[in-house]
Amino acid sequence: MDDKINISYITLSGYVDLNKYRYFYFFIVLTVYILTVCSNATILYLIWIHKNLHEPMYIFIAALLFNGLLYSTNIYPKLLIDFLSEKPIISYSACLLQFFMFYSFGGSEFLLLAAMAFDRYMAICKPLRYRNIMKRSTVSIFLITALFVALFYPVVLAMLSYQAKLCTFNLEGIFCNNTIYALQCVRSTTLAVFGIVAFSNVVVLPMLFTSFTYANIFRISYRSSKQSRKTTVETCVPHLLVLTSYFCLMTYDVVIARVQSDFPKIARFIMTMQISLYHPLLNPFIYGFKMREINKRLKKLFLQRRQKNQSAVIC
Repeated sequence: MDDKINISYITLSGYVDLNKYRYFYFFIVLTVYILTVCSNATILYLIWIHKNLHEPMYIFIAALLFNGLLYSTNIYPKLLIDFLSEKPIISYSACLLQFFMFYSFGGSEFLLLAAMAFDRYMAICKPLRYRNIMKRSTVSIFLITALFVALFYPVVLAMLSYQAKLCTFNLEGIFCNNTIYALQCVRSTTLAVFGIVAFSNVVVLPMLFTSFTYANIFRISYRSSKQSRKTTVETCVPHLLVLTSYFCLMTYDVVIARVQSDFPKIARFIMTMQISLYHPLLNPFIYGFKMREINKRLKKLFLQRRQKNQSAVIC
C-alpha cells in the first residue's frame, strides 16, 4: 500500500499546457493561497481580540473560516509542489490522508452552516428566547458535533479504501478525492453504500435543514417590519448563496466519480478548481467583510495601521 501514485493532471487540449505554463500556475495558486490565508486570518484575529464579537454568530463564522484555512492547507501546498515537479507523485497512504481531510473539512462546512442557520432562526424568530437557548454550552455542543460527525464518515471511508486492492496507479485529478476509487480493482459495495449514507447525513440532511430554516426565517420576516426584512436579507441571503453553490460543487464531486461519465476535461478541471479555490477565498468576504460589525472593526484596524505607518515615516 506504500506504492507511489502518479497524479496525471487533466490535460486541457487547446487551452493550456500545464508543463509549459507550470510557473504561471504556480504563481497564481500561490497568490490565491496567500490571499486565502491572510483574509481568513484577519477576520479570525478581529473576532479573537474583540470581546463584543464573542457572540454565537461570530463564533460560528470563526469556526467556518478556520475550517477553510485547514481545507486550503490540505490542498494548496501539495499542489504547489506538484507544479514544480517533473512527475507529481504521492504515496497511497498520503493520498488517503488528503482524501480524509478533504471530506472532513468539506463536510464540516455543511454542518456549521446548519448551526449558523439555527442561530439566525433563534435570533430573528425567537429573540426573547435567544439568550437562554444559544448559550456558550449550546454553541460548544454544535461545534463538537459538527467536528465529530464530519470526521467519522471520512475516516471509515479512508480505512475501507486502504484495505482495497489497487490495479492502477494513475490518478486522474489534481488532488486525492473521490477519484481514488478508480484506482481500485473492484468497486466495493460496502464503500458505495457507506458513501451514500455519509453524503446523505453530512451534505443532504444539513442542506435540507438549513433551507427549511431559512424558509421559515423569510416567512416570518415578511410579516415583520421593513427593517427586519432588510436585516434578514443582509444576514441570510449570503449564507444561502454559499450553501447552494457549495452543495452543487460537492454533489458534482461525489456524483462524477461514481458514474464515471465522459465529462469534458476542461469542465472537470474548472469544477475541481472551484471546489478547491472558490469557497476558502470568498468566505472571508461573504461572512466577514460584509458583516457590519466586522467591517467596522476592519476599517478601524487598517486606519490604525495607516496612522502608525505615517507616524513612522514622519519620525
